[in-house]
This record gives sequence, structure tokens and C-alpha cells, in this order.
Amino acid sequence: MINTKRRRKPRHLTEAADDTPHYHGHRERLRQRLIAAGADNLPDYELVEVILFASNPRGDVKPLAKDLLERFGGFAELLSADAEALAGAGLGLAGIAALKSVREAALRLMRSELRQRPVVGSWDKLIDYCAAHIAHGTVEEFHILFLDRKNVLIKHERQQRGTIDHTPVYPREVVKRALELQASALILVHNHPSGDPTPSKADITVTKDIVKAAQPLGVTVHDHLIIGRGRHTSLRDLGLI
Repeated sequence: MINTKRRRKPRHLTEAADDTPHYHGHRERLRQRLIAAGADNLPDYELVEVILFASNPRGDVKPLAKDLLERFGGFAELLSADAEALAGAGLGLAGIAALKSVREAALRLMRSELRQRPVVGSWDKLIDYCAAHIAHGTVEEFHILFLDRKNVLIKHERQQRGTIDHTPVYPREVVKRALELQASALILVHNHPSGDPTPSKADITVTKDIVKAAQPLGVTVHDHLIIGRGRHTSLRDLGLI
């Protein structure tokens, strides 16, 4: 006689199937979408998820990704946040390293493009690069782009990091570094954390001091760019250089 009753699966096998995380297939589908359709088709929180996968190979990182974007105010702000702030938001060392490596990779890609042709002929790319670098900083930073005789980028360095509304700049040190790198020209760049790129009296004064110190040594200051949130100011365009 044939037994028509369905045989029950062993209890331990049923429990194993039920224990499969609900996001188990989500990671694979998200990776496939990124590769097939391109990362630009992913919303910000999903891109952050992908970045955090490596730092948390088993957990569900979607809630954390959404929380981080809300906490910091957006994707660019999240990538620009310092390590201490990221740790305070719940990220461990692996997650912080993942975000920082992605930001640095993007900046290096943009910087390599600036080295392929004269910077003064790639002004839009220069502005994009500077904005990506310091537009979302919480304190002022003073940077210098050192150029050769063909106005191709030799090196980009941060010279000073200050407070929310001030950065100490020493014209003699700026010119000294230019000579060390055998730079023929400079582009000065700093950010205004307030978001307003209007130059202050101190910005104008230090720019003129650097121009005055550099000129006798054959070093040209092409411009001083002030980077705000979605806006920038060129002191050359204002007739101040």
C-alpha cells in the first residue's frame, strides 16, 4: 500500500531555510543592477549600500545607508565627513575606510584629468574638482595647485586647515613651496564652510600679498578661487588679481 501522506522535512532543515536573511538576494540583485545599468541609475542610498557591503558582509546595511545620508545631509556631505563624525554615526573602521577610499578614488580620477592638459583651459573641470574636494568641509582649508610652464598640474597640496571662518596663510611659505616644486604658476583655492563664496577683506589682502611675493621670483598667481556650496568666486574675475 502506497502512503500518500507528505513526509515532513526534518525540523533542523526547516529552521535553516527560515533563517536565511531577507536581504540575502538583495545584495546580488543590487550588484547586478549596478553593473548592467550603471551606477548612475542607483539612488544615493543604494550606492552607499554597495560601498558598505564589504565592511559588513552579513548584515543588512540599507537602514544604515539611509540613516547616514539623512544625518549628514546628502551623498557628497557623507563622503566629505571626517572619520570622527562617521564613527559617531555608528560606522566602524572598515566602513569609514570604505567611504574614504571611494572619495579618494573619485578625486584621483578628476586630478588625473587635470594633468592631461593645461588647467587654465579646463576651467569647468577645475571647479568641479575643487568643489568635490572642499565644498562640503566644515572648516576652512587653504589649497594650492602648482603648475608648470605649460600650466599643467604638477601637484595639489593642502597648505593650511583652520577654523569655521579662518585659515592662517603665510605668503612666504607659499612661494617657498612653489620654488621647491619648480612651479611657474599657482592657483590658490579655499572654501567657505558657510556656503557663501564672497571674498572677505582678509581673502583679498592675503591674495595680493602672495602675488607681490611671487612676482619677483617669476611665479604667476593665475587666480584665487573661493568655493562655496554650489557656487564659487574667482578673484581674477572680480579684477582683484
